[in-house]
Amino acid sequence: MARIEVPMPQMGESIAEGTVSKWLKRVGEAVQRDEPILEISTDKVDAEIPAPSSGTLVEIVVGEGATVEVGTVVAYIDPDGGPPETNGTEPSAETAAEAPKDEEPQAHAGPGSTPAAEPAPRSAPAPSTPPTDEVEAVGSAEERLRTRSTPVVRKIAEEHGIDISAVPGSGHAGRVTKQDILSFIESGAAASAPPARPEPPAQAPAVAAQQPPTAPTPAAVSAPSDLWKRFYGEVQHPEFPVRSADRVEPMDKIRRLTAEHMVMAKRIAPHVHSFIEIDFTTIDRIRAASRKRWEEQGARVSYTGFVAWAVSRVLREFPMVNSAVSGNNIIYRGNINLGMAVDLNPGLIVPVIKDADELSLVGIAKKLADLAGRARSRQLNPDEIQGATFSITNPGVLGTVVGMPVIPKGTSAILGTGAIEKRVVVVEDPTTGGDAMSIRKRALFSLGYDHRIVDGADAARFMARLKEVLDAFPEDA
Repeated sequence: MARIEVPMPQMGESIAEGTVSKWLKRVGEAVQRDEPILEISTDKVDAEIPAPSSGTLVEIVVGEGATVEVGTVVAYIDPDGGPPETNGTEPSAETAAEAPKDEEPQAHAGPGSTPAAEPAPRSAPAPSTPPTDEVEAVGSAEERLRTRSTPVVRKIAEEHGIDISAVPGSGHAGRVTKQDILSFIESGAAASAPPARPEPPAQAPAVAAQQPPTAPTPAAVSAPSDLWKRFYGEVQHPEFPVRSADRVEPMDKIRRLTAEHMVMAKRIAPHVHSFIEIDFTTIDRIRAASRKRWEEQGARVSYTGFVAWAVSRVLREFPMVNSAVSGNNIIYRGNINLGMAVDLNPGLIVPVIKDADELSLVGIAKKLADLAGRARSRQLNPDEIQGATFSITNPGVLGTVVGMPVIPKGTSAILGTGAIEKRVVVVEDPTTGGDAMSIRKRALFSLGYDHRIVDGADAARFMARLKEVLDAFPEDA
């Protein structure tokens, strides 16, 4: 019977693995083409994966909670609707995570093989016998993942002068994840590692692969200052005692990724913040006068839409605010892609308005509403949350007067918008030319910027220009 494979999909250029979060269908259930059958989580996005064909889900290979390499078969569908072909119950997350790939064919062949022949391949380790083509392929894949990992991990290792082969890997096939490299650095093991260790590069991965999990670098495993183990609750620390009235819950995928990205961003970029007050009185008048016309065009233009339009124009004049650091180089971005933070309650995601400077005010408003709506219903595509060159977050919508947001990695600045409130301010009386008290709609804005490439004067000029545009917003935007 011909069965159709359901592979772990590629959800981004730098994504090498994914985690099965939840199976939406069970073995034996009928599925329709393009019907969601499971949920996965990656470093970039959570997504529902559709069935590649109609039929019956006859086998689940990877259980919930297991993390596997992109391209790994996670299930099989029988397009003819045949009965499930399983050797037992569906695999649990624990067994699916522990079972090596090269044992899967043996599990299917088990009932048809003799008792004497079955244990032989399982008890003979591949490195000590002449390898087959299949074992060689698995071995080379494991070595590649172990030594190369992802671009993010390699960059962190390069910045700190760390040989990745010396870092204990907890990912698939011993792959070093971002958590592993950060734990290694935070524990102080990177500073105490012997300098002669990188000299025999060919032998290092083999030694690491043969040692038990507790052997590599005891400081990296047991140090109480291990930041990521503290986050994930793998180590009980005396400064975080759990009392009888407490409730302990594991972080979900979004919260873990948010924690990881925020810690990395604060560690890499020296943050500085500048503040300015913006007058929204003119914008308020334009919104009231144009609301009906915009509704006829199918748009509702919020204050955030005005801010995004103004920022996209002002960024053209300040390329350093729309840039990123890469080693000793500065990348001046050719596009203006605005990351707009969306509250998922709980959680946070940042969809991106690509080439925002080419859109009109109504165009930005429509794009913003579309992305925010699909973000809350978890229907964003992976490319819609990547590629931001500048970010905007709006804690003011929840009443926050002003905030100091963290700069997303790969950018040099982020704008935080505070609550827009009526305030009494001193203005010039147009009739007498003297001072007068007036009630105006005002808000505090904060700009968080990477002080490696954005100086305080650059930030001040950027904020002053943004204030100028917003205070006297053009009618034809």
